[in-house]
Amino acid sequence: MSRYAELTRIRTTRPSEIARAALRRERRDLPGDDERLLIIAADHPARGALAVRDRPLAMASRPELLDRLQAALSRPGVGGILAAPDVLEDLLLLGALDGKLAFGSMNRGGLPGSVFELDDRFTGFDAASIAAMGLDGGKMLCRISLSDPATIATLEACASAVSDLARHRLVAMVEPFWHSDGRNDLSPEAVIRAISVAQALGVTSAYTWLKIPALPDMSSVLEATTLPVLLLGGDPFDLDAAFDVWGRALASPGVRGLVVGRSLLYPADDDVVGAVDRAAGLLAT
Repeated sequence: MSRYAELTRIRTTRPSEIARAALRRERRDLPGDDERLLIIAADHPARGALAVRDRPLAMASRPELLDRLQAALSRPGVGGILAAPDVLEDLLLLGALDGKLAFGSMNRGGLPGSVFELDDRFTGFDAASIAAMGLDGGKMLCRISLSDPATIATLEACASAVSDLARHRLVAMVEPFWHSDGRNDLSPEAVIRAISVAQALGVTSAYTWLKIPALPDMSSVLEATTLPVLLLGGDPFDLDAAFDVWGRALASPGVRGLVVGRSLLYPADDDVVGAVDRAAGLLAT
């Protein structure tokens, strides 16, 4: 029986084993003063976002995704993972999360291309389940549109999640975007506005981290916050150019690491280890 068939067997006959695997997981501390993190992002499938560059179903195979995730997590310098419940549970059963930070993805309801895309309902983890599973925090997408009435519900839900995570002393990783004309506005001014709103959500920002795009010029953006900043990876067609932008942004002391998924898990040459090691090397310099 393959190890992935064994996952199905466990889920069918002994589903409580997932909770036991979570309790057995060897945890690690949050980053030290000089440590910067490389977090592997794998929550895209939970929104039906399976494409990587020109491959519309690149992430469709769960065994292949798990193979790639385990390869990435095994590399030195990788600090942890961000994923929805189903993926994290598979990795827990495989014993792949020992010594890693684990962040649960919370709102995956705003499906790309849907009429309700900006109504980012919390359809994944909540703060109580993140705490019960011994995870290290939760991540939420927070898209802000002045022309879509669904924004206010998303803001309220994100604020509640930030507050609930803080009560458990768990990290709230907030990914804010200023959304206009049907897309995320990546101008410095728009990113600054999104940061300004996101960092004020909840009853305290003590446990809030920001996950924001890396721009060619980050100086004014990073002046907008004193919160820890992680750079998101996205799905760049030119990975060399992305590495250049990440490297420059990481020179700022406010940037505490990278959260990268598809571009490292599905590089054009399919060398997952090489791509992950290259990203980890940026954090070591």
